[in-house]
Amino acid sequence: MSRKNVLLLVADDLGKQLGCYGCPYIKTPHIDELAGEGVRFDYAFASTASCSGSRSTIYTGMHTHQNGQYGLQSGKHHFMTFDNIQTGPSILAQHGYLTGIVGKVHVGPNTAYPWEYRAESLSRDVYWDAERAGDLFEKSKREERPFWLTVGFHDPHRDHSRSGFGNDEPVDERIHKVTYRPEDMVVPDFLSDTPGVRQELASYAQAISRLDQGVGLVLQKLADHGLANDTLVIFISDNGPPFLNSKTTLFDSGIRLPLIVRQPGLSGPVVNSNLVSYVDVLPTILDWTVGTAVPEAKDVAGRSFLPVLGAAQPVPEWDHVFGSHTFHEATNYWPTRYIRTKRYKYHRNIAWRLDFPLASDIYGSLTWEEVRNADTDVPKVGQRTLKDYFFRPPEQLFDLDKDPAEVHNVANDTEYASVLEGLRTRLEDWQRRTNDPWLFRDGVSLLQSNYLLEEGLAVPDNWDLNVDQPGTKGDHIKKYVHQPFGQRGPRS
Repeated sequence: MSRKNVLLLVADDLGKQLGCYGCPYIKTPHIDELAGEGVRFDYAFASTASCSGSRSTIYTGMHTHQNGQYGLQSGKHHFMTFDNIQTGPSILAQHGYLTGIVGKVHVGPNTAYPWEYRAESLSRDVYWDAERAGDLFEKSKREERPFWLTVGFHDPHRDHSRSGFGNDEPVDERIHKVTYRPEDMVVPDFLSDTPGVRQELASYAQAISRLDQGVGLVLQKLADHGLANDTLVIFISDNGPPFLNSKTTLFDSGIRLPLIVRQPGLSGPVVNSNLVSYVDVLPTILDWTVGTAVPEAKDVAGRSFLPVLGAAQPVPEWDHVFGSHTFHEATNYWPTRYIRTKRYKYHRNIAWRLDFPLASDIYGSLTWEEVRNADTDVPKVGQRTLKDYFFRPPEQLFDLDKDPAEVHNVANDTEYASVLEGLRTRLEDWQRRTNDPWLFRDGVSLLQSNYLLEEGLAVPDNWDLNVDQPGTKGDHIKKYVHQPFGQRGPRS
């Protein structure tokens, strides 16, 4: 094979609402066809459920607490990836690749993401996206250079209205308007079945069908330029649907997302049940293009999934993932860390004394308006009580075999004591390996206090400061035993 290209297709706020993932009512023939030709991961997880943060993990192979993209890049938020981080565009440029991005970018600064070809837009005109992709394909052929192109679709993100998804925005006349009826919607478990929810889901479905057409158009451009047989195609979403219980949360509805990969020479369809993380995407791309799964930066947390891409059965080493959420908007501070295995999910809610914040687009939605005004004794969003949504304990453990909706916290159930202790220990080990500033004791960051701990500072072995018993002296006070940060271990 003379060249190895990469085409990364990124949807915006898309969950598993696709035909190939079992959605019975949304028409997605082009994405379904891609899944039929390649590998569909059933257990693919974003590290975080926020747009900029999630995209940064894809482009860096690092979690947001490592790369600095703690929250949204745009507007007043202005979170940025650290200047010293080696991103995918910069690494492949060093290997002579033509790097490009079309559509939504939503990470920064530009110096950290030096795409050579940049056609940024928040338009819903997926025909325009495909034309710009074709321009890069033509440039690649003309200059005889391999490429990595990202197409960042803006669909099916909400627009700036109360309940819209950009369906009235102007697009090329060759884009078909696929409409849906609210009464035909199948309301997912994480949402309440109300008229407003059904209306929003119908509008959301229309945006997904427009996205699907965009995927088909870009793939056709790839084929028309004779590049399909040399190109690794990855279809992914940044985070889950822009609804309560999903986007900005680390519940599965916000982070268990579509990941479809078509590799030349590997025929589909394959359904892959191994647990993979978005931090694995960049190492996979590097493995495919330049033959090295991990760049020189020692802090890369992911690893290439190419060796297990065609595996129809679980591989023991791919049995868990970690995740890291800190901000969405600058005013949405609610740091959480998680570890997810096939059966269990453990959340460590670091700022649990704060109520859980609502992103502005979700706050203005019909979904939220109907939930808060519902005539019920116990307000709920989906199966979860509103009280449990806004006020969460310091740790949550869910047995997903019995409770796939993550509603019943068994962290205080003695039956799960050993499971809880094991996952808690593994999560904290991962936090140390990845130099996570949000590993706390006594209400402060252990990483930030590392130099003091090395000098022997005594810190109570509690997550939070106990204001009723703040003392640090006496044999009755259990002390934190200092452990080093930055030690690499398996599957970090």
